[in-house]
Amino acid sequence: MPLARTLARRYHGTSISNEDLSQVAYLALVRAVDRFDPDRGSFIAFAVPTILGELRRHFRDTAWAVRVGRGLQERTAELQGAVDLLARKDGRPPTVQELALYLERTEEDVLEAMQAKQAYSASSLDEPAPDGEDDNTTLLGSLGARDAGYERVEDRVAVQGALSQLDDAERRLLELRYRDELTQQDIGQRIGVSQMQVSRLLTATLAKLREQCGAGHAE
Repeated sequence: MPLARTLARRYHGTSISNEDLSQVAYLALVRAVDRFDPDRGSFIAFAVPTILGELRRHFRDTAWAVRVGRGLQERTAELQGAVDLLARKDGRPPTVQELALYLERTEEDVLEAMQAKQAYSASSLDEPAPDGEDDNTTLLGSLGARDAGYERVEDRVAVQGALSQLDDAERRLLELRYRDELTQQDIGQRIGVSQMQVSRLLTATLAKLREQCGAGHAE
């Protein structure tokens, strides 16, 4: 039993309680006794891998907050070991490419294991929401809140539809000003008009764009 407790102690500090780990180790010890053949050598040499195997299996099957496949779990553990080793060696967190080279896997495999690692633990709904307006907002309280991202998607669709109603010269003018970030004077030199004319053209084009966007929202 002291041997079983010592082996279970390797996993202390994880999401599984120390008592549960000890119970798993004790049951593995009993199985080791039942299966041990004295004619084949030392009981300790037989019991240690048996107990550790049961502990790893229990840890793999119960410690994850979200169930993932065994192969992906093993790849995630392999990834964590590589991250720790390379970080100690280089004095900085390794890149995805460095991890892929070290593990002899594709970068897609490394990214999948990184994503799966997030399934290991779950956040409590009583935790403070990361974007809460005050300290009393919890994750539960934030569920169902209005997401500003949807409005941005709607605005983007409206603008794209409105841009299609502009002629080539108007779209080119907006590209020079807002995509290429040219000044009105630079735009004038580019298209062969004065800075004052560029200002008037921009004002008229933006007014037309707003009108088209408003018509799109009204529909």
